[in-house]
Amino acid sequence: MHIVNLRRAAAVAVFGIGLGVAHGAYAADEVNLYSSRHYQTDERLYSDFEARTGIKVNRIEGKADALIERIKNEGASSPADLLITVDAGRLWRAEEAGLFQPVESAELDARVPEYLRHPDGLWYGFSTRARVIYYNKENVDVADLKDYEDLADPKYEGLVCIRSSSNIYNLSLMSSMIEHHGAEEAEKWAEGVVANFARDPKGGDTDQIKAVASGECGIAVGNTYYYVRLMRSDDPDDRAIAEKVGVIWPNQDDRGVHANISGAGVVKTAPNREAAVKFLEYLASDTAQGYLANGNNEYPVVAGVLENPELESLGDPKVDEINVSVYGKNQSEAQMVFDRAGWK
Repeated sequence: MHIVNLRRAAAVAVFGIGLGVAHGAYAADEVNLYSSRHYQTDERLYSDFEARTGIKVNRIEGKADALIERIKNEGASSPADLLITVDAGRLWRAEEAGLFQPVESAELDARVPEYLRHPDGLWYGFSTRARVIYYNKENVDVADLKDYEDLADPKYEGLVCIRSSSNIYNLSLMSSMIEHHGAEEAEKWAEGVVANFARDPKGGDTDQIKAVASGECGIAVGNTYYYVRLMRSDDPDDRAIAEKVGVIWPNQDDRGVHANISGAGVVKTAPNREAAVKFLEYLASDTAQGYLANGNNEYPVVAGVLENPELESLGDPKVDEINVSVYGKNQSEAQMVFDRAGWK
């Protein structure tokens, strides 16, 4: 965990060593973010918000589960105003821990599509990433590979690479499979995918893409922004990897591609609630949405602001508009399904 942009010596003490203090110790013109987003490009979001509002942004960065535990342990004296993290499954974990309070904002409700926010306003998505199928352009015939369900087809035996079952992105994908097909059918699918593994799950999404490019695997699953990073890289080796790999948008003839979010919710004990809501509303602004789309190659939740040629070159897919809150609701069952299927 590291700390940046802390305003005062008192604030440094609180954030640096985790001491609880009364809410009255915080100024009305600041907002305290606990964020598991670790993208350098987000700096523009914080500086632009400060310039527009005069509200100082203080933040702690760390892994999502650690930040959730920290807020729980800090209790009523927590300085946290907002928890920002990636994947609806992690937002659900915070929700289950009772960390969020509902927000009513006509602006957020108008700009953030209903399926990308919590039904009761506990959190809102502000960017999305699709989980797509990658394939080796030279070595793999993908004429019949159109849907996630096809990954279990025996014709792809020995070709599939994917992350571990405990990875939150895969838990959310499985949660969506359970929601659409039921646990029994989802387990059969998982068993089929396991039977097609080229190797045991390991590494992150970029590792899966690189394994496809090298020929270690023929097919992989990963989030779009990892691929676009390679496309936009200054390193010619990265761009060469992207050139060798093709992208399939799954399930375009039915429900659409699985998409997840980066999102945020106002902490239940937020000492600066008004500023926290203003920051959420800022994240839904055209300016902030543009920073997100261009900075980390994510899709904006607001239509008409995408200006990322490489990301746009992948196409305009149909997206599964199931409410992303089910990725949390089904998370425990998803892990059990994976375990029974032998997905490590």
